[in-house]
Amino acid sequence: MKRKKAITSQLILIIGVVILVNILSEQFFTRVDLTEDQRYSLSNATENILNDLEEPVTITAYFTEDLPPQYAKVRRQFKDLLIEYDNRSRGMVVYEFINPNKEEDAEMKARQAGIQPVLINVREKDQMKQQRAYMGAVVQKGDDKEIIPFIQEGTSMEYNLSTSIKKLSVKNKPKVGLLQGHGEAPLSDMQQVNQELSVLYDVEEVTMNDTAQPDFTKYKAVAIIAPTDTFPQSHLQMLDNYLAQGGRLMLAVNRVSGDFQTQQGQSQYTGLTDWLSQKGITIENNFVIDANAAAIGVRQNMGGMNVTRRVQFPYIPIINNFEEHAITKGLEQVLFQFTSSISFTGDTSLTYKPLVKSSENSGTKTPPFRFNVQKQWTKADFPLSHLTVGAILKGNLVGNAQSSMVVFSDGDFPVGGQGREARQVNKDNVSLLVNSIDWLADDTGLIELRTKGVTARPLEQVEDNTKLILKVTNFLLPIILIIAYGIIRSVRNRNRRVKRMEVGHV
Repeated sequence: MKRKKAITSQLILIIGVVILVNILSEQFFTRVDLTEDQRYSLSNATENILNDLEEPVTITAYFTEDLPPQYAKVRRQFKDLLIEYDNRSRGMVVYEFINPNKEEDAEMKARQAGIQPVLINVREKDQMKQQRAYMGAVVQKGDDKEIIPFIQEGTSMEYNLSTSIKKLSVKNKPKVGLLQGHGEAPLSDMQQVNQELSVLYDVEEVTMNDTAQPDFTKYKAVAIIAPTDTFPQSHLQMLDNYLAQGGRLMLAVNRVSGDFQTQQGQSQYTGLTDWLSQKGITIENNFVIDANAAAIGVRQNMGGMNVTRRVQFPYIPIINNFEEHAITKGLEQVLFQFTSSISFTGDTSLTYKPLVKSSENSGTKTPPFRFNVQKQWTKADFPLSHLTVGAILKGNLVGNAQSSMVVFSDGDFPVGGQGREARQVNKDNVSLLVNSIDWLADDTGLIELRTKGVTARPLEQVEDNTKLILKVTNFLLPIILIIAYGIIRSVRNRNRRVKRMEVGHV
C-alpha cells in the first residue's frame, strides 16, 4: 500500500514539474545553440539593431496552420526567432500570427498586404493533392512597411527579418557610387546586387568626364565593375585624388577576356592594371585555369544529329578557397569566368590580404590563344596551387590618408545582364560583391548576416574518413544506446532483488 502511494506521489510530482516548466517556458524563452555557424543565435548586428529601436515594430506573420511537418517546422522556427527578437528588444518588437486559410477576410488581408499563397504538395489518404499555403510576413513601423513574401527553411530568416527592420529604421541611407564612363557594367545589369545593396544604401551611377572631378566625398564607397574602355590619365588622377582623401574603392577588373563564338582568349587593357601596379597590386596578364571548374555545353555532330555535351572548362573556376575575413565569411563557392592571378608588389607599409584563391590544382595560360574545348585535361595541366584572384589593400596608398581597396581580377562575376540575355547570378557571387561594399563602407550592420544560414555541404565534398565516421555513428549509436539502457536497467533490477533478499528488508 505504501509502495502504491509512493508511486502515485511521484507521478503527481512529475506532472506538476512538467506543468510548471511549460508555464515558465512561456515567460522565459531560451535555447542552447550547438550548431557550427551559430545559426540559431542572434548576431551582434541584430542585437545592435534591436537596441537602437526608438519606435515599436509590428511583425504580422501570415502562416497557414496544419501544414505538413517540413513546412510546420518553418513556422515553428520563425516563431522562435520572433520570441527572441521580442525578448532582446525589451518589447519593442511585437508580433502576431494569422491563419489566412481560416477566414476569407484574413486571406484578403494577407493578399492586400502583399503575401501571396504558394502551392505545396500534401499527402491525404494515400493521394497527393496541392494546397494553397501562406508563409510570409509584414514588418511595419509607423506607416512604413516591408514585406517578406515567402519564408522558407534553408534561407537566413534572421537576415530577412533584420534587414527589413533596419531598412525601416534608417532615415538617411548612405550613398554608394557606381562609376560609369569607361564601358563599366550599369546598375541595370546587376539587378540582384542592386536589390541587396538598396537595403542599406542609395546606389547612384556617377560618370567621369574631362571637365570636372566628380564629388566622390558624398559616397561611402565607389565601385568600378567590368570596364572595357581605357581610362585616360586625367581620370586616373581623379581616382588618386579620391584615395588621397581616404577614399574606398571596390574594383572588379578584367585583365583578359574570352570569346565563346571565336573561341579566342586574349588580353584586355583599360589602364587600371598599370595604375594598380603603382599602388602595389599586380593583375597578371594570364588566364587562371583550375581543375575545379564549371562545365559548358558543346554542340557536336554524332551520327548526323547535333547533340550538346557538357565538358569541363577550366577557364571558369569554381572557387571555394576563401581566407577568413568578414567579406568572405559564410561563402560556399563563387564562380569566376576568365580571371587572372593577383600578386603583391608593394612594401611593408601597406596591408595586403588575399581573400579569394583557386584550388590546389591550378595553373595559368598566357594569351593570346584559342580555346580547345575538346582537350582532355590531366593533373599535369595544373602544376600550381592557391592563386589569388581577389585581395584587399589598405594603407597610405596616395598621400598621407588611410584608404582601402578591394580588388578582384574578374569584372563580370556579379553581372547578370538585362532583358532576354539576363542570367541568374550565383548567390555567393552577389554576396561577395555586396560584402565588399559593406566592409569598405564600414557598415557595422548586416555583413555577417547575409551569408548566415544553413550551410550546403554535399556528401561528395565530405572527406572519406568523415563519411565513414558519420555512417558508423548513425548505424551504431542507436544500438549502443539501447544496449546501455538495457544494461543499466538490468543492473538496477538486480540490485533491487539483492536488496529484497537482505535480512530485515521490509
